[in-house]
Amino acid sequence: MSKIKVLVVPSDRTGVGKFRSVDPHVFLQNLYGDDFHVDIIYEPPYDDLHFWQQYQIVAFHRSIGPDFDRAHRLIQMLNSLGVITVCDIDDYWMPGKEHPIHDIIRVNKINEKITANLKVAKYVSTTTTLFADEIKKLNKNVVVFPNAINPNEPQFKEPTLESDRLRVGWLGGSSHLHDLQLLDLVKLSQYKDNLQFVLCGFDTRGTVTEINQQTGEHKKRDILPHETVWAQYEKIFTQNLTTVSEDYKKYLLKYTQEIYPNELSEPYVRVWTKPVTSYAKNYSKFDVSLAPIKNHMFNRMKSQLKVIEAGFYKKAIIASDLGPYTIDLKHCLEHGNFVDGNALLVNENRNHSDWSKYIEKLVKNPNMVKDMGERLYETVKDKYDLNNVTKNRAEFYKSLIK
Repeated sequence: MSKIKVLVVPSDRTGVGKFRSVDPHVFLQNLYGDDFHVDIIYEPPYDDLHFWQQYQIVAFHRSIGPDFDRAHRLIQMLNSLGVITVCDIDDYWMPGKEHPIHDIIRVNKINEKITANLKVAKYVSTTTTLFADEIKKLNKNVVVFPNAINPNEPQFKEPTLESDRLRVGWLGGSSHLHDLQLLDLVKLSQYKDNLQFVLCGFDTRGTVTEINQQTGEHKKRDILPHETVWAQYEKIFTQNLTTVSEDYKKYLLKYTQEIYPNELSEPYVRVWTKPVTSYAKNYSKFDVSLAPIKNHMFNRMKSQLKVIEAGFYKKAIIASDLGPYTIDLKHCLEHGNFVDGNALLVNENRNHSDWSKYIEKLVKNPNMVKDMGERLYETVKDKYDLNNVTKNRAEFYKSLIK
């Protein structure tokens, strides 16, 4: 039997492309090279009919290239040629109004273009059964391939630093201000000698557009560090920079990446952004991972990647009790006592109190931190191992050709 030829068209070179397109198909080639020939091409020749005809499966993320309309026509052409199209999607197509790119998507009707591709693709792959159920309203042929971890990837093997404090970390991007605003950490001031918050991903890059109110002229400029959303994140974890020492406050307000010699003695640590190939090393800097999300459609359809990453690092997790975090997490507190479970889950009606309550509980019960981390590891280590998820992908692709 000849090899099944698969073309993969990632959506980017740095972010989602790694988890949803590149790594899964590199593993497919490496583990099942006798059955598959995989090409990963970021900019395929759109108009070369002979190029497309050599493949039996074309897998892409949301669109084949940045031009959605062109991609839509190409998907239809591939379908007519008998080439099986698999459209992957990991985020709901319409972010809420609070999301930084909501207006860009709405004005350019990108959500409509994404759903048009989902409807015309032969199959759709996604991250969770929750999202799959929503996608089935557009296309019945949906398969779930969760985000998965290569346990041998160096960034998931970084040893955790020792500390006398309980270190509580958050790792994410620039679109989570309203999620982090759920945290009420004021009550934890009394524990600042026993507790340290670690904010990972800090980034001052970007631009702002200024509008001249008299002429209507739009002018772009580099964003100033104190204007970034990361500066606002920092205020949440430091109570407006009041919990840190005066010297460290002065250092933070310089927004320099030079090392501050005594930062590990502070109740807060800033960790600058890292590339997607090494960002997970940040999990080695803390003991408890926070995963707060507001209850809306975009968040409910997200993947459980934070759970998976924390689990592979054997970290305890405190998460919102909704959407993707209900898939694998089981609350481990009952009437104030620890019971079987692998996480602490915060009901949205208790955002005002339970984040700080659960952190305080773990400060007073450090052994439970290790126990929760071990239990979470047992939950995710096989289910989200990229070797096992790749086995399922190989079987699915073979079934399409049969």
